[in-house]
Amino acid sequence: MFWKFDLNNTSHIDQLLDREGVTLRELMEEEDVLQECKAQNRKLLLFLSKDHCMQELVTLITEEPPADLEEKTRFKFPNIACELLTSDVALINDKLGGDESLLEKLYHFLEQEPPLNPLLASFFSKTIGNLIARKTDQVISFLRKKHNFISLVLNHIDASAMMDLLLRLISCVEPALLRMEVLNWLNEERLIQRLTELMHTGRDEERQSNASQTLCDIIRLSRDQANQLSEVTEPDPLLAVLESQENVAELLKNMFEGERTEASVVNGTQVLLTLLESRRSGLEGLMDLYSQGCERSYTVNSSILRAIEPHIKDFQQLLLNPPTRSAILTTVGVLEQPLGSARLHVARLVASLLQTCDLSICQEICRLNTMDLLLDLFFKYTWNNFLHLQVELCVASILNHSVHTDLQNPGLQNHEERPATGTGSQVEEGTPGQNSTSDPANTPIQDLFQHCRLVQRILGAWEENDKIQAEGGRRRGNMGHLTRIANTVVQNLEKGLAHSQINDLIKELPEDCRGRWESFVGETLRETNRRNTVDLAFSDYQIQQMTANFVDQFGFNDEEFSEHDENINAAFDRIAEINFNIDADDHSANAAAFEACCKERIQQFDDCEEEEDIWDEKEINYATQIKARSRFGVSLSSDSSPKSAVRNGGGGRGSASEEEDVEEEASPQQSAAVNTLEKLRGLKFCFVVLFLFNFFAVAGSGSATGACEGSPGQKAPLVASDSSSSGGSDSEEDPGENKTEGSLKTPANQTTAPMR
Repeated sequence: MFWKFDLNNTSHIDQLLDREGVTLRELMEEEDVLQECKAQNRKLLLFLSKDHCMQELVTLITEEPPADLEEKTRFKFPNIACELLTSDVALINDKLGGDESLLEKLYHFLEQEPPLNPLLASFFSKTIGNLIARKTDQVISFLRKKHNFISLVLNHIDASAMMDLLLRLISCVEPALLRMEVLNWLNEERLIQRLTELMHTGRDEERQSNASQTLCDIIRLSRDQANQLSEVTEPDPLLAVLESQENVAELLKNMFEGERTEASVVNGTQVLLTLLESRRSGLEGLMDLYSQGCERSYTVNSSILRAIEPHIKDFQQLLLNPPTRSAILTTVGVLEQPLGSARLHVARLVASLLQTCDLSICQEICRLNTMDLLLDLFFKYTWNNFLHLQVELCVASILNHSVHTDLQNPGLQNHEERPATGTGSQVEEGTPGQNSTSDPANTPIQDLFQHCRLVQRILGAWEENDKIQAEGGRRRGNMGHLTRIANTVVQNLEKGLAHSQINDLIKELPEDCRGRWESFVGETLRETNRRNTVDLAFSDYQIQQMTANFVDQFGFNDEEFSEHDENINAAFDRIAEINFNIDADDHSANAAAFEACCKERIQQFDDCEEEEDIWDEKEINYATQIKARSRFGVSLSSDSSPKSAVRNGGGGRGSASEEEDVEEEASPQQSAAVNTLEKLRGLKFCFVVLFLFNFFAVAGSGSATGACEGSPGQKAPLVASDSSSSGGSDSEEDPGENKTEGSLKTPANQTTAPMR
């Protein structure tokens, strides 16, 4: 019961505040101080907003606590102080944002020498970020007066909290005009250029990583807000600098200048990949992108591609000579020369570049044989599915290249090292009256089938895997992606944008290779696809999306989980769901006999009969159920009438005897039909009884069931029979066991407890 528990726990905050000389530390010792603060406890807020309390709170989040304190409690009060300052209470926000001395105390935290305490840095960033969102004008005006603010923040960029602070300046400033002023201020402070400088190979890896992440987040935030804030016509100055050819070139220079470390390559490539990301809204992945073809691909700023193009050879060199890594132990054995993050990010970059469908970029990749090298890595590192996916995307992008892209005539730049035969524009193969001035080997699709020998590699790898499995070995880890690559080739051969060109290249294969390919496609690949479809069918069912009507689809109803007292009609609503149909062959002999028996034994209701008064007093008999039931439309015998009365159980015995005689004279087919009918009745009766029991249990009404309050040993009758309307029941019990337990004078169709 509720009075067993102490539900009236009153806070001690008010009692402490009423006491003279209470300190801030004493209040912060209380467990419910934060709850009371957010609940707008007036006394508490007035106390916290006092000058000495605000000064102490700011001191707690900006100064290191004593080192001699226990580690568990050392940062307890700084954490509570930060929560109080960021509790989003107007009185505290106004006091903190409007008092310049408090802002100066906060700002002094940035003037410390690095490294900052990461926990205190997070408290500082959270507090300043809350003020930027709530007291925007005051805080932005204060920060713009500090000429070294950006320098101090970047000086501590090794702390991730400083990265969060920069992002809050970009994303949390409202309205749009004020936000544009902040962006222009950050651009004047050369924020993007300074972050790009931190990507140099000689910088600390932590600084490189945070600078890279900051640039990536700025790109995404700027693009998202540009799409959302349609009323702002002025372009984002930070995004414009990030996408400029000069800045991208500076980023690539910092990546490859000096010693090439894996950290600088990975962090720099992440920024490039973000610049090459789709600008379309929605969750459209890379697989959806290449399946749509290049006509519907996103548009990448050409300045980004022109800056990357001359450095493709540097990324190619990374594939050949990656940064040194030591051997690692994997679940399939020791890997002497791991693939490494650097080469994986290069593969991701190549896949993104190919998806742009830029002719100049594709020609450069073909000239450097980059795809051939990636396929070598694909078959060498058979257990690296991250690499397999990127190679699959590369192949799919090339195969989806429209032949119309060969008619493009882009202005190619930085092609001093390119052979003279590769500088011209490509034309569609087989187009009359047009001559290609470029080397056909530089066509991506031709390079993939002729120089990279894609078909031969697929067949060889598949046969080698079959041989390994036949010897009891393990299936190779790249076979799934190899199957998808083979299916991509077949699909583009049948109905792709370049299907005619691919078909010609397949025909140019050696005769034995072409025969093996046709056999592989018609038998092996088809069987693999069939097996994969069957194996993955249940997996697709398991990962189906949880929609709002999932409960209804799965077979449950919300009413089944609600209390019956709240919805008493739930049992009635489900009665229509009961199905009594029995499937049977309509042309069978049993069905014909069943129909004949029904016609013989079921007597139609006579509408002309005199209606009975249901309120007339009649004698009610309580008898166990017997087979013959005129209530369901079956007569007791061919000579009897459903109106015949059954008095005190005597009629019940006679009816049963007559029915036994009828059954003895019936044919076997009729006997089977009668048995089926009786089973159907019993099934229907069970459902009705279960339904009635469920309803009356829910309703909690004792009067409807006819049960009287009495002794525990008193039993209710199984069936209450009205002598004027029923001739018995259809239970499977022996008719000889029918007994009369008592009767009462009561209105018709009502039941009472038997008299003993």
